[in-house]
Amino acid sequence: MRFWHYLATGFASLLLTAAGAGVVGAKTTGQPYPWQMGFQAAATPVKHEMAWFHDMLLAIITLISLLVLGLLIYVMVKFNAKANPTPSRTTHNTVIEVLWTVVPIVILLIVTIPSVRLLYFQNTVPENAEITIKAIGHQWYWSYEYPDDGFGFDALMVDEASLQDGQPRLLTADNAVVVPTGKIVRLIATADDVIHAWAIPAFGVKVDTVPGKLNEAWFQVERPGIYYGQCSELCGVNHAFMPIEVHAVTAEEYDAWLTTAKEEYAHLDDGNGVGLAERAQAR
Repeated sequence: MRFWHYLATGFASLLLTAAGAGVVGAKTTGQPYPWQMGFQAAATPVKHEMAWFHDMLLAIITLISLLVLGLLIYVMVKFNAKANPTPSRTTHNTVIEVLWTVVPIVILLIVTIPSVRLLYFQNTVPENAEITIKAIGHQWYWSYEYPDDGFGFDALMVDEASLQDGQPRLLTADNAVVVPTGKIVRLIATADDVIHAWAIPAFGVKVDTVPGKLNEAWFQVERPGIYYGQCSELCGVNHAFMPIEVHAVTAEEYDAWLTTAKEEYAHLDDGNGVGLAERAQAR
């Protein structure tokens, strides 16, 4: 498997470099940039696995395409009417028929095994998750709760006229989710009106938020930075205006933010008149 990892990664990097851009070297860590080719730089273990799987598939489909192109050119040159005026009457070739059956099966096995492994890795929330965050989709903004710490807040898009230098249009939220780097974060996702989808490309996370249902995802951010995403489910007229902004900080910075956030947001309730701080204490 490690051989395929090095082969696929090297081959994909060669193709992307030849095209004039690459996944590595992005100007920002958590948002798209002009003339980008490939994924955003991976910031979580899941996204690294996704990028590797993508590179492996890119290598496989490129080799298949080159093989088919080579066979077509060979046939056109070798067996055209001028070069081969007396065509063969052969109707069967056992070796070729076995090969074109066995080789695709082998290719499918090479793709299937890491695919199933990645799906399991992506969708199995680790039992040792250290932080729980609940994301609630509304038309058209997000609400977040930190149930273990007893507070929550709403996050709405910052309009273009209010943006500050360096803040991306349509991606900046007035309140950002804050998580510590290196910690496993369990995300609980739901909605209160229609289906939304909480997605951040750099994390490799995309989870539907369905009214009346709780879905789960997880991520573990490897390095500090600001990471952006959007609602990825067509949820209505303002679907394009539901940004997701996550700040990944050091453990010390997170503890300091947590102290401030508990004071700033503890007055919010869960919509039923029950304070989030009271609910967390009751647990």
